[in-house]
Amino acid sequence: MPAIIAKNFQELQDKIRLVEPYIKTVQIDVMDGIFVSNLTWSNPSELEKLETNLEIEVHLMVENPHRVLNEWLSSKVKRIILHWEVIKEIPNSQFPIPNLIKQIHNSGKEFGVALNLETPISVLDNFINDIDMALLMSVKPGQGGQKFEESVIPKIIALRQNYPSVKIEVDGGVNLQNIYRLIEAGVDFLVMGSAIFGKDDIGGAIEELKSLATK
Repeated sequence: MPAIIAKNFQELQDKIRLVEPYIKTVQIDVMDGIFVSNLTWSNPSELEKLETNLEIEVHLMVENPHRVLNEWLSSKVKRIILHWEVIKEIPNSQFPIPNLIKQIHNSGKEFGVALNLETPISVLDNFINDIDMALLMSVKPGQGGQKFEESVIPKIIALRQNYPSVKIEVDGGVNLQNIYRLIEAGVDFLVMGSAIFGKDDIGGAIEELKSLATK
């Protein structure tokens, strides 16, 4: 699925229009300039003005997701992805992970947990059966156009072996050269930014990626 990094709502709309004819789901990357250095559009209430049939997944790369979570829960996104690296820092007395999962599911949203490259998959063990998806970062979060890190491949294989039914998503540096190996390792969803938006023919790029992914 395309990853949209936008500085404002207009850019967000423009990028969605570019990919809308070719896909069913899009990921919006939201960054706060604290958890990651980049700063992007981050106003979920504006999504009410967005006319699209696409399913929207939001990847929150933010330092304090619990402070903005209610805004996203009342928006038109289908899935919310939070980073383990910040979830673990939320005071457990206020937001224990089981309650966080329950809150998101009770709002009719799916819940995904993202892991940075250096974070072991074992952190998911206590609640993996209660989440809808695990996102494994294959680059450092917060910046598009980075080189794919091969170290994510054994993580994918191990996660798939340990939890055969878990939905696995990979984000970062995905392209024509590595897409098949990722699917072979056990990935269900692939997130791509520059492999799509860095091309002159966006529709052609998506169709080529889709054809490789379904071989």
